[in-house]
Amino acid sequence: MTKLNTTLKQVRQKAGITQSELAALVGVRRETIIRLEAGAYNPSLKLALDIAHVFDTTVEKLFSFDG
Repeated sequence: MTKLNTTLKQVRQKAGITQSELAALVGVRRETIIRLEAGAYNPSLKLALDIAHVFDTTVEKLFSFDG
């Protein structure tokens, strides 16, 4: 089984953005951000790109997969 690894929580906290703020910026519910940070949800390509854009980084720096 493929596992999602993410640095989203660390990047978000370093930027001083709350889960709710990030959710509003990318058009999803806070619960989606919670699940993304826990590695329990695989983002769509659009969502991953939108999140990367918020932090001026790449999708690869935020998300990777094992397996």
